[in-house]
Amino acid sequence: MKYLYFSIILLLTIAFSGCGAYSFTGASIPAGTETYQVNYFENTALLIEPGLERDFKIALEDLIQNQTNLTLVPSKGDLIYEGEITEYRISPTTATSDNRAAQNRLTMNVKLRFYNKKKEEDDLEQNFSFFFDFPATGVLTGSLKTTAHEEIFERITQDIFNATLAKW
Repeated sequence: MKYLYFSIILLLTIAFSGCGAYSFTGASIPAGTETYQVNYFENTALLIEPGLERDFKIALEDLIQNQTNLTLVPSKGDLIYEGEITEYRISPTTATSDNRAAQNRLTMNVKLRFYNKKKEEDDLEQNFSFFFDFPATGVLTGSLKTTAHEEIFERITQDIFNATLAKW
């Protein structure tokens, strides 16, 4: 029994020591990186939704804050996120037999520029896009708009996190 207990402890020690600096979020943050900043995301889409750029910026800041131990700073961050909201549009996706829209789709596209001052080869410029489908009878206001924005922001910000810090 004594040897079994000792063997289990030894195996667990070896298993966990081999993991190194593992993060449960999958983040791969270079040594010495302590801060990040999220700059203003200008809304250059044809359809302007007031406050969209502010809400997206806050969603990205919150996601990074919740999944890393980095500190948010207003300037001179080790990691810098910036870009534009280049598309925000509503379009029909499916039609009924009498050629009316049965479902609409809200699509949002963000052009991101990411700068890593500690590891410049990780710098990135990439587009991220996602959509939210809703019934054609629905009007994109109130709780429907809130739900749409939350789902789109959640997906785009997670994709940005994965591309910049998790390297997925």
